[in-house]
Amino acid sequence: MPVIPQATIEQVRNASDIVDVIGSFVKLKRAGTNFIGLCPFHNEKTPSFNVSPSRQIFHCFGCHKGGDVFTFLREFENLNFVEVVQRLAERASISIEFEMTPSQREEHSDKETLRTLHEHVAKRWETTLANDARAEAARVYLAKRSISDEAVKRFRLGFAPDEWSDTMNWAKSKKYDPKLLEKGGLAIAGDKGHYDRFRGRLIFPICDEQGRVIGFSGRVLSADQKGGKYINSPETPIFSKRRVIYGLDKAKRPILKAKSVIVCEGQLDIIACHLADIENTVAPQGTALTVDHARILKRYAEEVVLCFDSDTAGQQAALRSLDDLIASGLAIRVAVIPQPHDPDSFIRKNGADAFRQLIDGAPGFFDFLLDYLCRLHDANSDRGRVNIVEEMRNAVQKTNNPVLVDTYAQKVSHRLDVASDAVRAEFAKKKRSFKRPEPESDDQLPEEAEYPMAKPSPVEFWLLKLALIDRDSAEWLEAHLDLGWVAHPAVREILQQHFALAAGSDGVGMPELLSELPSDAFKRLATEAVTDGRTIPDPDKQLRDIVLRLRNQFIERRLGGIKRELTDASDEQLTKFLAERKQLKDLTSHPLEPLAGS
Repeated sequence: MPVIPQATIEQVRNASDIVDVIGSFVKLKRAGTNFIGLCPFHNEKTPSFNVSPSRQIFHCFGCHKGGDVFTFLREFENLNFVEVVQRLAERASISIEFEMTPSQREEHSDKETLRTLHEHVAKRWETTLANDARAEAARVYLAKRSISDEAVKRFRLGFAPDEWSDTMNWAKSKKYDPKLLEKGGLAIAGDKGHYDRFRGRLIFPICDEQGRVIGFSGRVLSADQKGGKYINSPETPIFSKRRVIYGLDKAKRPILKAKSVIVCEGQLDIIACHLADIENTVAPQGTALTVDHARILKRYAEEVVLCFDSDTAGQQAALRSLDDLIASGLAIRVAVIPQPHDPDSFIRKNGADAFRQLIDGAPGFFDFLLDYLCRLHDANSDRGRVNIVEEMRNAVQKTNNPVLVDTYAQKVSHRLDVASDAVRAEFAKKKRSFKRPEPESDDQLPEEAEYPMAKPSPVEFWLLKLALIDRDSAEWLEAHLDLGWVAHPAVREILQQHFALAAGSDGVGMPELLSELPSDAFKRLATEAVTDGRTIPDPDKQLRDIVLRLRNQFIERRLGGIKRELTDASDEQLTKFLAERKQLKDLTSHPLEPLAGS
């Protein structure tokens, strides 16, 4: 994987003032030397989000998120570290030269060239739709579908003229190699040369999570037009159908806020929902969700509401999504759109509020499945009841959740008027072990594991606070504080990194320290300690007293341990323990030297 040089990372960090960056997303108000605002990571009415310009960090005292400018953008935009650095570098007009092998450099160059090509083609088709006489039918179609000019611009809709070589001729005039267009899925190689893949269709640009155009979907404008209703870009170096989710670049923030994502079938459904201010809505490239789609959505949402069409194909798509959604850990509900509607037509006829009510009232997946199976099979026949019980059992057992299994055993029993003990016995048979699909590559694994971490004691928290707010104390602390006296692992690790950085450079600050910490939990603790607003009278004396207290507590614990160990000690061990006890007792009589300047 390409690597960004450390020097470039530091250049980007130094060029990215945290107040300016966060202020472009969050309304901040000065409060003394810091800035405060409403936290973007959780709902609150009273500001608890604190940004420190002097230390270039943020911390929220409500949800306890904290870190530097890189951490903020990673959390807020749900990006990986490389994407964060790229985004901030672009903002600061800093070019990035990746450290790559020759093959990586070639692959990276090809992808960048294809993204540039797709952006240029998207702009050209946008202009064609807006101004070209050949696009009149497309403009009439959009007007009939109540797609406003705002929606056209927001989703960058375009039109590909109904000619075999329109895009190819344009590409040649721009010195693009026809083979590049073929590689990007924009052209097809024929016996007489290359010709356009997209012809005479309304064009929907498909973007990645950062909003970069990576593919296209073309829709026919009339029922008698030749070819499929939709033509999509094929698999290319920048476009993978099973990993791309239409509209996610625009829906990320609404999904994070709602903790829920609505999944529809088509692009026009997504556009209709977004125009109705239902913006936590996306669509897969195809009807069924894949393992990769589910993993991506899990980064943003806790729940998915499937909102496929009410026809057989739509309901089958919902059923096919079960395994992958369960594997992702997402909660699942299913909203059934009354026939003959899809989300687009339903909203146009009944309004946004009616659609919201439909989503809010959507049943859980297994309630939907039970209704579906009772329509599919004859619940009044023996064979039908057996089929319903077997299919419900096979589906519910995939959750490996005994509460859900028992809940739906009771619901099936009630629905079919069968004894609950009989259904429970059937549900207990042939239990399938359901294994989460393994990630296909290391880059799909989460960047780090987050584990619950106990809070440090008040004494150790104040030690951390005093150490970090007064960088000049690092040398004294390193000479007088044994990190073995510190019980909390995160406090110990933060202080160790703090001492190491202080010894290596005079200009090291909080952002550099945070970059060395192994997890977000450690970073949150460090930023909380620094941004804690309580005043500290006579901080030098406080620091000495805390170190002395930690030393004496450690000595007391160790003396107690030696006392217990002396009972069964050998002669050799006895001599060793008595010497250690004398050394510890002597240490208690030694006063600590004052800090320089105190």
